[in-house]
Amino acid sequence: MTILLLVIFAFFIFTMFRRNKKAQAQQAEMRTKFVPGVEVMTNFGLFGRILSVDEAENKVVLELSPGTTATVHRQAVSKIVEPPVPAEENATDAGLGASGAEGSAMDPRFDPRPEIQRPEAQRPEAQLHETPEQTLRRLEGEGK
Repeated sequence: MTILLLVIFAFFIFTMFRRNKKAQAQQAEMRTKFVPGVEVMTNFGLFGRILSVDEAENKVVLELSPGTTATVHRQAVSKIVEPPVPAEENATDAGLGASGAEGSAMDPRFDPRPEIQRPEAQRPEAQLHETPEQTLRRLEGEGK
């Protein structure tokens, strides 16, 4: 009976060390990918692009939005964000082909609500490069 308990105990210790070794290897692999320009997510949910990495002090400078930076500890960066796969590749992978997605909801040109026409200033891509004063004027105008 005691031999069985020792074997079970040894098995648990073995699996615990193996799991730790895998986690360390995963962390080391992720650290090698920390180069400027990579999109990352922090433990507290902030997404940003790495601007610089300070190896000596374990700090990473992230660009959260154009002109806004944050300095975080290297361990606060939890994962590297992979770029999303374009919708056209998803449609061809699913066997639909380019002609199968024409006029469907998967097509980015398809607008299910044609009655809603946004002025150029209210489109999301136009809001990327606006100044804080322009943002305030736009938000005050939407409340009317």
